[in-house]
Amino acid sequence: MTQKELKEFLDVKVEEYNQVQFLDSDPIQIPHTFRVKEDIEISGFLTATIAWGNRKSIINNARRMMDLLDHSPYDFIMNHTPNDLERFDGFVHRTFNSRDLTYFIHSLRHIYQNHGGMEAVFAANVDANSVQNAISGFKKVFFELPHEQRTTKHISDPLKGSAAKRINMFLRWMVRDASTGVDFGLWTQIHPKQLSCPLDVHSGNVARKLGLLQRKQNDAKALMELDTALRKLDPDDPVKYDFALFGLGVFEKF
Repeated sequence: MTQKELKEFLDVKVEEYNQVQFLDSDPIQIPHTFRVKEDIEISGFLTATIAWGNRKSIINNARRMMDLLDHSPYDFIMNHTPNDLERFDGFVHRTFNSRDLTYFIHSLRHIYQNHGGMEAVFAANVDANSVQNAISGFKKVFFELPHEQRTTKHISDPLKGSAAKRINMFLRWMVRDASTGVDFGLWTQIHPKQLSCPLDVHSGNVARKLGLLQRKQNDAKALMELDTALRKLDPDDPVKYDFALFGLGVFEKF
């Protein structure tokens, strides 16, 4: 395909998959159960944090987290007592367990109390054409409190070679406009043109078949390569092609 043909093909797929009917099978359905900004971003962040493995398991465990947070995540985070945290005992999603979740609750309260919230922390280090430094900066702030070393693996750092798929997905949810009822468009201090595609096995394999990506590993270098290719197709909203790449991979077995 020529570049023009490739863009036309992918634009059609974006239109096909950037639709609310796909929410029933996607973890983004969890933050869609809330209306307050802080509840949406907290539930989205926690859901994205455990978004690896079986999608049904991701959704079920994200719902369980919301149950544990009394379906009021912001209020729980800001007003919980130490005794309230005992309810997390036994929670686990793959390698993310109750100790990790407890630290996440402490750290999120620290961020809202002392750093102006998650959007402010991410926006503080965003570059003109990238959020990768912002993700690294967020991780530094997130682990300012005393913590177990094992918990740090649950937030990736692009500056250490990670594609940071889950946080890039979360940022897509928060930043891209809400016109189709899928993403939220809640955050205004970051522009869609700065976002990166959530690179995973599905989007990576499709990108390689379409000639958008040559690198074999799904790492930070591959993400930069894919970003460059997608920005040529749409410099203002390159991450919209996540819908096309993921849809082609998961639903069409492209």
